[in-house]
Amino acid sequence: MKHLTQTGKTVEQAIENALEILKKSRDEVTVRVIEEGKKGFFGFGAKDAEVEVTVMETGQPETEKAPQQTEKKPDQADSAKPSEEEIAAEMPSAPTEEGEEPDFGGSAEEPAVKPSNDKAIEETKTYLQDVAKGMKIDDLTVAHEKQGKTVRFKLESEKVAMLIGKRGQTLNSLQQLAQLVANRHAEQFMIVELDAENYRERRQETLEQLADRMADKAIRTGNRVQFEPMPSYERKVIHQALSRRLDIDTYSEGKDPNRYLVIEPHK
Repeated sequence: MKHLTQTGKTVEQAIENALEILKKSRDEVTVRVIEEGKKGFFGFGAKDAEVEVTVMETGQPETEKAPQQTEKKPDQADSAKPSEEEIAAEMPSAPTEEGEEPDFGGSAEEPAVKPSNDKAIEETKTYLQDVAKGMKIDDLTVAHEKQGKTVRFKLESEKVAMLIGKRGQTLNSLQQLAQLVANRHAEQFMIVELDAENYRERRQETLEQLADRMADKAIRTGNRVQFEPMPSYERKVIHQALSRRLDIDTYSEGKDPNRYLVIEPHK
């Protein structure tokens, strides 16, 4: 019996590749799927399908015939019927005390299983490592911690600066993609946050200091001042940092990804 293992972008393509090599038709072989294959996400994590194709021996039947059923004789048919004692044994027992329900043999209702995002977390880690490898970063390690619906992934590598990028732009973009990957596999909605070498904490301190300087400038000049475009959570940091000041107003203008924050003196 001849076997052949073959791969392809899909299961069908892998089968076609094997048939072409074996010079056989589809009804002359049996197929066992080893790997369904994965399309990946934005080109990362893709995996070919893999099948094992076996050539059937000459005269080997594709399916077994069902055994012929012989007609039962009347006495055999009667003997197959359950007796009155057997029927009585199958009936639920009567209540032994007043108010007690009869036992119908049903099992107690099982508690509902809580949805888990463990698979989504592992798929997100795999995706981040695949992206890192595409950037020639082979030593990336990814840890995570959960807090409610939020999952924080911490990235560590000797080349982690490449994952952060200028003013965190690469890290922000990677976070948006990781959010999509996570919720593609999640059983309930997840909020993904990426951090590397405590960049988020250091960035928050920088933004808070910048907010105070820009607010002072707006008061000093009497004109509105405008920040460069930034993600929503960075704008939120500035809004919160300046919320204690009563001499200025803050608001956002524009549309993402070019939405920016404005500070102007309070009128």
